Amino acid sequence: MTTAPQDKDTGLELAHKLAQEETGGTRTGRGFPKYIVGAACVAWSLFQLSIASWLILDSWYVRAIHLAFAIFVVYLSFPMFRKPRLGIKFWAATDHVPLMDWVLAPLAAFAALYVIIDYQGIVMRYGAPIPRDIVMGFLLLVLLLEAARRTIGPALSLIGVVFTLYAFYGPYMPDVIAFKGVSLNRFVGQMTMSTEGIYGIPLDVSATIVFLFVLFGSMLEKAGAGQFFIQLALSLLGGFKGGPAKAAILSSGLTGLVSGSSIANVVTTGTFTIPLMKRVGYPPTKAAAIEVAASTDGQLAPPIMGAAAFIIAEYVSVPYIAVVKAAAIPAFASYAALLFISHIEASKLGLKGLPREELPPFFKTLVSGLQYLIPLIMLLYELVVLRHTPQSSAFNAIWVLALLMLVQPCVRAVKNKEPVFPALKQGFMNILSSLVSGARNMVSVAMATAAAGIIVGVVAMGLGGLVNQIVDALAGGNIYLLLVITAIASLIIGMGLPTTATYIVMASLTAPAIVTVGASYGFEVPLMAAHLFCFFFGILADDTPPVGLAAYAASAIARSDPIRTGLQGFMYDIRTAILPFMFIFNYDLILHSVNSWTQGLLIFAMACFGNFAFAAATQGWLITRNRIYEIPLLLGVTLTLMRPDLIASWCGVSYENRYWMYGVGLGLFVFVYLLQRVRSPRTPGPKAA
Repeated sequence: MTTAPQDKDTGLELAHKLAQEETGGTRTGRGFPKYIVGAACVAWSLFQLSIASWLILDSWYVRAIHLAFAIFVVYLSFPMFRKPRLGIKFWAATDHVPLMDWVLAPLAAFAALYVIIDYQGIVMRYGAPIPRDIVMGFLLLVLLLEAARRTIGPALSLIGVVFTLYAFYGPYMPDVIAFKGVSLNRFVGQMTMSTEGIYGIPLDVSATIVFLFVLFGSMLEKAGAGQFFIQLALSLLGGFKGGPAKAAILSSGLTGLVSGSSIANVVTTGTFTIPLMKRVGYPPTKAAAIEVAASTDGQLAPPIMGAAAFIIAEYVSVPYIAVVKAAAIPAFASYAALLFISHIEASKLGLKGLPREELPPFFKTLVSGLQYLIPLIMLLYELVVLRHTPQSSAFNAIWVLALLMLVQPCVRAVKNKEPVFPALKQGFMNILSSLVSGARNMVSVAMATAAAGIIVGVVAMGLGGLVNQIVDALAGGNIYLLLVITAIASLIIGMGLPTTATYIVMASLTAPAIVTVGASYGFEVPLMAAHLFCFFFGILADDTPPVGLAAYAASAIARSDPIRTGLQGFMYDIRTAILPFMFIFNYDLILHSVNSWTQGLLIFAMACFGNFAFAAATQGWLITRNRIYEIPLLLGVTLTLMRPDLIASWCGVSYENRYWMYGVGLGLFVFVYLLQRVRSPRTPGPKAA
């Protein structure tokens, strides 16, 4: 059965609309408003580039100006509602900017800038705000929550309102959740006149680091790197069994380098890979689910992880490269297991890959896009070898990329014997366009980090100790139950929030609790492991039904049921969900105190095989259909290869000799393989592509 062209077009339009609603403005106004927003976005990008190079400002100034730009763009780009309410159409206007938003945009920007407009006065009366401070503070709170609601949905704003009310009405709550409460002066002072609320660490990371990486990704996309990654992945893997699925996974991982959004990743790569997967025989639901799982995990892929990774570095007080090191094995093992799952699905269905003559030639494709690797190599060299700060590394990579964007069209013009000046002009316009799109893509991150600062601020007022007590009471002395509660809470909260906001909320509430309560149970949990635990489950929320937007975008392209797609995608992502539970106890998986390359590669290889075994157990297939008694054997392989320390303790082997347990796990894996090999068909007879 083939999909009608109009249905396909409608699906693509819906997917692009979902991506636009998450990362960019939803108004398509022309004329004056368009130029105002564009000018604001360009000015914002130039400001961010300036503070990364030559402009030296106090961090409070940087955060306030960053928030002012973001909130100004929000009110001019996002309507109050997506559909008309109470018969009033201007609330949902997408073709023009209503007068109300023309008023709110500069007012919100002024409220954000108030802390630097009256900087000296605020510093002198720190902790004792005057009535004007309180009025401006509440104005900023209200306008920020409304901007966050317009940008990323009502969930974060609602949570912010609940925490705000709780800060005042805590003393009147039931004893188990009673909180001493705060005064109006202290609340406003902490939230809007200090760096422990809205202008806290999350907003600082957004202003100083994340913007540059998002801008770098926008420039790479505008230069054509996204299409190059897709073609390269197809040329490498498209001809293998289930090749389009493997290509989708690889291209999504590569696109994750330049995109911090799982929905944008789905739309970018899924537009090409989902139809190809359907063509070789994958059912629509599974084709969409594979793309969802690959795109969701794109935010895990080092060295450029999502915005939350930079916030982890600040919270844990380690260099960003330490976060990359800690996340490397879980991220790459997760992707390796997803490749294995795509192979399992192809084996179940008896599929082939695409004919080689229909695939782009590898070397020609690679050579045609080598220029895109130059800024990436520059970025990696700065981060890994020179150990420069993320800000300076991203800035240096950006100017190299800008030079490439100017030279690339000129070279093409010379090859095609065309005039050089129009090509140079086109390159300049591409840079200008990428400055606009980079700023637009940052709006949701800036709103998420600023609004989440309200939760962080309330927790900092003394709520943290109460959270530890509540979590301890719920866990009932069981560290495993504590982790399950945190994971479920992350998935539920993450249904309505972007990954960054989910991580900030959960890290503020539960990461310290995991460390503190775990220690009281006799488990030493590294702070990095606790933060990565929240980070991983925040990412997995993107494909958790019934609200996983990445699944909706993929199902729109594949013309599949979004709920079934989300459920199937979550089943694929279970292999990622077990990794946090493993590295909480086995610190080797996050390379904690591991400084040997050989040791790290051994741990990585065993983690991959452990994840393969878990994937085989949950998908019901290794090389043929599993029998019931093989499932516990495969789960035993997973436990042995990911927790050799636990198996060693059971066997009376010392901790120093724990790696000998890898041999036991591999032997058991080979045993299951041989059991299935005996009964697997000799000639599978795959379907034709």
